Amino acid sequence: MDPEELLNENTDNAGGQEKKKPSPLISLETDLKLYSESMREVALEIMVEGLSRFPIFVAHQHQVSLGEPILEKEELNTEWTIHASTLEEFEEKGIIKKELKERFTKSYKNPHDYMCIFVIVPEGANFVYYPYQKD
Repeated sequence: MDPEELLNENTDNAGGQEKKKPSPLISLETDLKLYSESMREVALEIMVEGLSRFPIFVAHQHQVSLGEPILEKEELNTEWTIHASTLEEFEEKGIIKKELKERFTKSYKNPHDYMCIFVIVPEGANFVYYPYQKD
């Protein structure tokens, strides 16, 4: 048997492992690096205009009706679409319960340094803080 056949056979045996997709957060991180400056500008605009002290971005790969679309994956040839939202909208829609609002605001990182992202994947959703890219 040739070494190539052994390698191919091992690759085939590892096929079960290959079926396990890499974390979607890897592609999200790639997109966030690309989107960083635009997202920072939107976050600052939300705060300056007095809409909220707590901007939240919604990252998704499917359709969601939360926030306003700001970066569309189809238009930008990327993996993730980003919507801009606020703590107030999350509270209004019941995503952040009123009794948990204070805990959320206390854990909220500096919006000048970090983007607050509500990441939606088929398995569920969660908040992630990701630093803006340094100039």
